[in-house]
Amino acid sequence: MTRETGLHNAAIALGTSGLKDVAAVYYNLGVAELYEETLRREEAELTAQGALVARTGQHTGRSPKDKFVVRDASTDAHVWWDNNAPMSPEAFDLLHADFIEQAKGKELFVQDLIGGADETYKLNTRVITEFAWHSLFIRNLLIRPKRDALSSFVPQMTIIDLPSFRADPARHGTRTETVIAVDLSRMIVLIGGSAYAGEMKKSVFTALNYILPAKGVMPMHCSANEGPEGDTAVFFGLSGTGKTTLSADPTRTLIGDDEHGWGEHGVFNFEGGCYAKTIRLSAEAEPEIYATTQRFGTVLENLVLDENREPDFNDGTLTENTRCAYPLDFIPNASKSGKAGHPRNIIMLTADAFGVMPPIAKLTPAQAMYHFLSGYTAKVAGTERGVTEPEATFSTCFGSPFMPRHPSEYGNLLRQLIADHNVDCWLVNTGWTGGAYGTGNRMPIKVTRSLLAAALDGSLKNAEFRTDPNFGFAVPVSVPGVDDTILDPRSTWADKVGYDRQATKLVDMFIRNFGKFEGHVDGDVRAAAPHTPVAAE
Repeated sequence: MTRETGLHNAAIALGTSGLKDVAAVYYNLGVAELYEETLRREEAELTAQGALVARTGQHTGRSPKDKFVVRDASTDAHVWWDNNAPMSPEAFDLLHADFIEQAKGKELFVQDLIGGADETYKLNTRVITEFAWHSLFIRNLLIRPKRDALSSFVPQMTIIDLPSFRADPARHGTRTETVIAVDLSRMIVLIGGSAYAGEMKKSVFTALNYILPAKGVMPMHCSANEGPEGDTAVFFGLSGTGKTTLSADPTRTLIGDDEHGWGEHGVFNFEGGCYAKTIRLSAEAEPEIYATTQRFGTVLENLVLDENREPDFNDGTLTENTRCAYPLDFIPNASKSGKAGHPRNIIMLTADAFGVMPPIAKLTPAQAMYHFLSGYTAKVAGTERGVTEPEATFSTCFGSPFMPRHPSEYGNLLRQLIADHNVDCWLVNTGWTGGAYGTGNRMPIKVTRSLLAAALDGSLKNAEFRTDPNFGFAVPVSVPGVDDTILDPRSTWADKVGYDRQATKLVDMFIRNFGKFEGHVDGDVRAAAPHTPVAAE
């Protein structure tokens, strides 16, 4: 007999997900209860301040090569199969049956949550986890319904997360024992063989990225904030480029730090929490995020504790991808609604490991689409398994692992929204200056913040600009409070010939990467491509 605890819709019990013969089900437990269950199971430990610290084992980041999308009559014509590994419906059914078998006799945790702050486009999501701390993690990250709504909650999507499950490549058609299988027709996600909690939140993002474009809504891998005058800013970027850090500005209201939609009503957060990187986190540089790590209710991943249970944010022994997951209201100036108006500024963040990109550049709409489709940055150590130091990468739409549809769908939708709302677009390099990775230095965050402030308050539009010889975009010559030298990346290099070689190398990478999109974009976007610099020739 299954023991059931917690408030839920009695008509939508666990059995509707196919799960049966489990020992116990804990529905929608709160923070204190999930702490008790986590500690009782010895899944995590407490810091001196009362945050939970969990370790995720061999998987300290996402496993994108182990992610599959079911290819059926409904998804066949709409999914970008060059970027999404297909799984047959029959293989998914077998996998699903084996997940149900694996869950028998276990105690499971259920959270009924929402993806999307806009009522028109929200995705009711039931998340079923084997670990209590995973239940707290996803409760922090997604939007929590009001308690009186739980008794009538009807999920549109179900995620089953069983880290103890081991896929059999011969039986299930997987690459390894780890699997993330997404059925976009039946809206079921199966996660096995990994304790990395980020797989759950990214599965919701993947589903919304599939659903929303057909409704005219642009799903975005971005953070967003709003100024006192109602001026919304969107920050595109991959993990480690500064989305969370730069959007957590005490002078602006935080809408969210990672996933948003942009539709007819403006920008809205997909989530109800934040998932911030903590490696080398300091109270001085990032006070708002640091403060969340000192609170009861925050989940810390793979942090090393000292003998006094104090987190050592400089210790990357377990991974460089140490993280904290906390509710959005842990940030003092966070939006209560998760919604804001249409953006006035779009910031595309890149961590340029080549040291070629300027710290900021103004983009035309065609250039914005070019760089959005290119999605150039550097993978930061620890974000994915096997990445131990930054390496150049092109992740289209600044989030290709989560994009089920062809990039041109997202690119054309974004371009139309930029035109409709007269949005200013900027490219910001939070990567290296004075040399490539290993020689140069990381861009000072004070410089980035000063340049962003000038872009967001509108003053930067009045600066004198030069045309970058490599990329053709407009780069400010001088900005108050910023050393002019750092605005011209070539001048920061001692070895000017070395800079030219790196610039030529990077331009060539852009051109080769964009070849796959040329047939899907207009001529002005193709013309926005970089050209071999004269200096290098």
